[in-house]
Amino acid sequence: MPETVTPFRIDVPETELEDLRTRLRRTRWPEEETVGDWSQGVPLDYVRELCRYWERDYDWRARERRLNALPQFRAEIGGLGIHFIHVRSPRPDALPLVLTHGWPGSVAEFATVIGPLTDPVAHGGEPGDAFHVVCPSLPGYGFSDKPTVPGWGIERIAGAWIRLMERPSATRSPTRPRPCAPGSSRSSGRGPIMPATWKA
Repeated sequence: MPETVTPFRIDVPETELEDLRTRLRRTRWPEEETVGDWSQGVPLDYVRELCRYWERDYDWRARERRLNALPQFRAEIGGLGIHFIHVRSPRPDALPLVLTHGWPGSVAEFATVIGPLTDPVAHGGEPGDAFHVVCPSLPGYGFSDKPTVPGWGIERIAGAWIRLMERPSATRSPTRPRPCAPGSSRSSGRGPIMPATWKA
């Protein structure tokens, strides 16, 4: 089990956001590509427009509020601080479910599915389809710590998620585990890795 679990709230200082905007404004652009397609890489005009959007239009504070509306925590696992969202279903017997993002990615990808997964009845679903949802940020992503040594590959991350899910609050009333989806954290050649506390 994780050594410590503490509540977490996102609060990025305005100075950091302004620093990002300044660096975007001061981008030194390369020469334009010599073709009218993507065969030489991302077109310069596309990248310029993307940077302009991030500098002037993207509303980080709105994103911050949406994420802070969800229960967030940090846990010490194997000496690394792991950030995660944990939303419990109104159904006490709901199945615990880990949603893990990819490289690159973030837990923000799951914001629109957490509600239907934890409370399917409120979204037109069946009561028996409810899950207790845990969405961890991969090491080095989002608000999880960056590893200082190599070795945090798929198997080690899967092991960390097992430790995270062995918390009593995450695995209360466990039921039969489901197979992992393609591309999810699994042990190559040995099938899905499941917490020992989950009953087959």
